[in-house]
Amino acid sequence: MNGINKAMVMSAGVGSRLEPLTKYIPKPLVPIANRPVMDILFENLSKIGITDVICNTYYMADKIIERYSENNYGLNFNYIKESALSGTAGGLKKCQFFFDKDSSFLVMSGDGLSNADLKKGIEIHKKSNAIATIGIKQISLEEVQNFGVVVTDNDGFISEFQEKPAIDKAKSNFINTGIYIFNYKIFDYIPENTFYDFAKDVFPKLLVEHAINTFAVNEYWSDIGTLDQYIQSTWDLFNGDCEFSHSPIVSTSTGSYIIEDSVVPKSVKFIGNSVIGKYSNIGENAVIENSIIWDNVVIDSNVHISNCVIASNCEIKMDLNSQIVGAEEIISSESLKI
Repeated sequence: MNGINKAMVMSAGVGSRLEPLTKYIPKPLVPIANRPVMDILFENLSKIGITDVICNTYYMADKIIERYSENNYGLNFNYIKESALSGTAGGLKKCQFFFDKDSSFLVMSGDGLSNADLKKGIEIHKKSNAIATIGIKQISLEEVQNFGVVVTDNDGFISEFQEKPAIDKAKSNFINTGIYIFNYKIFDYIPENTFYDFAKDVFPKLLVEHAINTFAVNEYWSDIGTLDQYIQSTWDLFNGDCEFSHSPIVSTSTGSYIIEDSVVPKSVKFIGNSVIGKYSNIGENAVIENSIIWDNVVIDSNVHISNCVIASNCEIKMDLNSQIVGAEEIISSESLKI
């Protein structure tokens, strides 16, 4: 047992950068290989001995609450509903009642997909007596301009943050993954009823006190906050870069696919890697190429779908290439006429 049994999962975000996929579902419920990202996160938390989880909810809160109030992960699910967004730290402050004094706890993002060694992070946190410990990941220097960069001293404590620096200005190629382990003292640094962020408001105070430690995330980590990152995370699964339980990968002579509770005619051709959700209906002689298809999608016979993401309850009657289709759409030559 790691001695930490409580966690907060930040779940309030609107997910605007994932539109139109988040038109009808909140970002934590966006599926990777037919599993909502938060399902995977809860499974990982359960494996390391977390027993109690709280989520701050806002956008489509009821869908998150309905899914996890009764769950199969052995987690006691708790939540608050925010009437207005209050920032990453402000959301945590509203959950202060949930945590025990003189104890530490995990805070994670509901849209993070990772195989991070959380037990290692907890051990490092406890030994350091830091108020905060952040999971950091080394990335290529070319990517640093998209992330919050972390600069550490020889002991692994953070000496400086750089928010999305230019490549030639970056002092490090380690980034903040949004995986946090906090001592209860963190609440002393967050005012009540105030919009407050970790990066902008809390961490600068802690830097002055030399109170932020780090642990390296050498394992897989992805933030599915954008459409490109969401799609890439699915390909990472097929490539074996990330691991979590999912339906088996079915291989054909021309491609591979993951499918759940749907029937695909033998005449359908798969090219590259694709995902088919539940209760979808793929027509005869259709071609599915490097595409992600959610639940209850109907694709007509002889239609070629390539490099697309198609959300639930759509009907596709014509060929599509490199399209992101939100839920509840009927796509035909007629529907596309202006």
